[in-house]
Parts: sequence; structure tokens; C-alpha cells
Amino acid sequence: MNYAEIKEYDIADGPGVRVSLFVSGCRNACPGCFNPETWDFDYGHTYTLETEDRILRLLMPEYIEGLTLLGGEPFEPENQAVLVGLLRKVKQIYPKKSVWCYTGYTYERDLLRGGEKHTSHTDEMLSLIDVLVDGRFLLAEKDITLLYRGSRNQRILALHPAGKEDGEETSAVEAVEEIAEIAKGNSSWK
Repeated sequence: MNYAEIKEYDIADGPGVRVSLFVSGCRNACPGCFNPETWDFDYGHTYTLETEDRILRLLMPEYIEGLTLLGGEPFEPENQAVLVGLLRKVKQIYPKKSVWCYTGYTYERDLLRGGEKHTSHTDEMLSLIDVLVDGRFLLAEKDITLLYRGSRNQRILALHPAGKEDGEETSAVEAVEEIAEIAKGNSSWK
């Protein structure tokens, strides 16, 4: 697997400060994509054990909320085998950090058993992702006011919301909705 970039301090692709891995390779080729160079599976750098170690070290500080996978396309079959190994280690070493993943594929149609992109790694990969942002980027649905999405058709799916230390759960979707209400001035939070 190749990757285009590792962002050490990303605040655009999920809540808080995150480490983001932009993988290479995408067959969706969405018109208007912000990262078309990553469609090429050979673009960028070869993903190695050193790359993985770097990502795991970057996740270490307490202020890092978690890891985000995007690209390119994390759910291309060629990428799943490598990414599931990374996600296993992230969840083992940092169980309280969230994992977000962006995919141009649709959860129910493409990723679940029987779907076009379902492989022997998909179920485990999905089990290690807390929040999935799914759906192709559609230029006709582009909306720059949306949090964590580029077009209105894309969904934020809380697959396994991270629990708080006191046992209460706050889903990522609820957090995003609250942030949107604060931005609009409609929140009781002060």
C-alpha cells in the first residue's frame, strides 16, 4: 500500500486534534475531489513498518483525539489488508482514542457482507472504526458549511461511539450536531 500524506495535527477531519493518514488508491474518481492525485495506487510513499511506528508515536500525546483514515480510499481491497493491522495496534495501544474513516463507498451497499468492497478484512476493519463518513463526494451536493463532510449526501455514522470514562456514551454524531448548534447560536451551552 502507498500513502500520500500523514498529517500530524489535523483539525478538519474529525473532532479535536487528530493524526490523519491519507492512503493512495481510489476507484471512485469523484468529479471535484479535493485530492485527485491520491486516485493513483502508486502515488506517494510506500507504507512500511516504520510508517506504522511513526503513526503510533504521533498518537501518543494526550491532546491527540485519535486517528482519521482517508485518501484516496481506505476501503479499496488493496488497502484494507494493511489498514486493519494498523487499526488493531491503535485500538490495543490507545483504546480511548477514536478512529474516524472516510469512504466514498456506502456502508450498507458496498461494505457489509455481500457488498462490492467487502473482503475478508472488512468486518474487522469496521469493528475497529468508531465513526464512518460514507458516500461519494457529489459536486452538485457540495456544501462548505457542513462539518466533517464535503457534500450533503455524505453521512456520519457512529459505528462504535467511544465511551466516556464515567461510563456515559456520547456519540460522534451527537457531538457534531451540538457543534453545529453552537455555531448557529442555538445551543444552551455557554
